[in-house]
Amino acid sequence: MSADKRKGDAGGGGLSSRRLVIAVAIVVLVAAGAFLAARPARNPTALIGGPFSLQTAGGKTLTDADFKGHPFLVYFGYTHCPDVCPTTLADIADALRKIPDAPIRALFITVDPERDSPASMADYVSSFGQRFVGLSGSPEAIGAVEKAFRVYAHKGPTQSDGGYSMDHSSVVYLMDKNGDFVETLDLQRPAGDTAKELSAYL
Repeated sequence: MSADKRKGDAGGGGLSSRRLVIAVAIVVLVAAGAFLAARPARNPTALIGGPFSLQTAGGKTLTDADFKGHPFLVYFGYTHCPDVCPTTLADIADALRKIPDAPIRALFITVDPERDSPASMADYVSSFGQRFVGLSGSPEAIGAVEKAFRVYAHKGPTQSDGGYSMDHSSVVYLMDKNGDFVETLDLQRPAGDTAKELSAYL
């Protein structure tokens, strides 16, 4: 065999090897892409909400399952809140009055279980309408639901009269009929616009 032929054979073998490597690489990339596309995307909204078991007036226990079947709202606050909580609840009430027949409940969960009993929570929300539900529970139960909804709550310094305030996040959570988080509800608009959005989830 001539030297030129040997060189040609060697060059052809090298080219075939390179083509094989490229082909394998393409197959691997395609397979990896198909695997990633087939994986279910992690839904970031699944990080908000979850099971809870709290008490309302009369010692009745209510869980998240009691509210499934219809969309509902969740808001955290406390009965000694000077302005933000009552203002937010009033805004929710205004929106709900625009859709009087809609089976939407609004849950008001305390961040101050030390002072807010189930009875005092029920009495407080009665001023805003029959579709409001006041809920309290043990510090452990409240802490668990705060964590599930990513709520910030911190007890302020105790004053000379024994009173104190609670620093807390102020967010209205819209949950769908399956109890899954949809979005934080925008109340900085006309009540009719809020009501229209809520109706879309019925």
